[in-house]
Amino acid sequence: MEIVYGPVSSWRLGRSLGVDLICQKGKVCSLDCTYCSLGRTTELTTERRVFVPTERVARELREAMKKVEADIVTFSGTGEPALALNLGEAIKVAREISGLPVAVLTNSSLMNREDVRRDLARADIVIGELDAPNEEIFKRINRPCEGIHLADTIEGMKKFRKGFNGKFSLEVMCVSENKDFSKEIAAIARTIEPDEVQINTPLRSSPVRPLAPEELNAIKKDFKGMNARSVYEAKKVEVKKVVGLKKLRQLKRKRKANSVVGSG
Repeated sequence: MEIVYGPVSSWRLGRSLGVDLICQKGKVCSLDCTYCSLGRTTELTTERRVFVPTERVARELREAMKKVEADIVTFSGTGEPALALNLGEAIKVAREISGLPVAVLTNSSLMNREDVRRDLARADIVIGELDAPNEEIFKRINRPCEGIHLADTIEGMKKFRKGFNGKFSLEVMCVSENKDFSKEIAAIARTIEPDEVQINTPLRSSPVRPLAPEELNAIKKDFKGMNARSVYEAKKVEVKKVVGLKKLRQLKRKRKANSVVGSG
């Protein structure tokens, strides 16, 4: 399998069966985040197009569901899922085939577009991203494609949150360059009003070092009252059987004993 992989043991979602709607050799994304475990973005773009036909997604999902047990189907992988023009259609198909809830991990940079918000709204869970308090740090950490700005990204998340009936979580990836701005980031997060805030740090292979548990605990205090939780506090479920080992290796998900783990 090249599109469907896992399930992986996710600290946020349980046994998460991944779907890579980008599925390229390199990373196709609207951002080039310094901490990304996949390394530099190969194609930095905001153009939406079909990378993988929905029929192929359906075929692999049917096969995977015969072989593995999962709690949720998650759209993630080798780039920004919202760049896939058939995201909304693929979410619908994934739910019908699996009978499971569907999540999307997005960097939120395209949420200011109505067509993207419409597609994302088909999911049960959407996990957005906010790593910076201002444009300068946004450019330094997230290294956006030309035309993407933090203010537009925040506004897009606000619009999406107001019209979304599912669960909207906000991930804050904490690294050395933004750890001293947690109060400012928390203030922005309050205006978005997510259902929860996920305080994360790069625990998978990454170009930058992860923050220590005590550093994340200090940051979490700034998100008091926002249903915040830290990656270091999470318990992971065991995964006994997986599909898509080649994809798992590409995504740098390490296999240990009878489980596949990661910080997803």
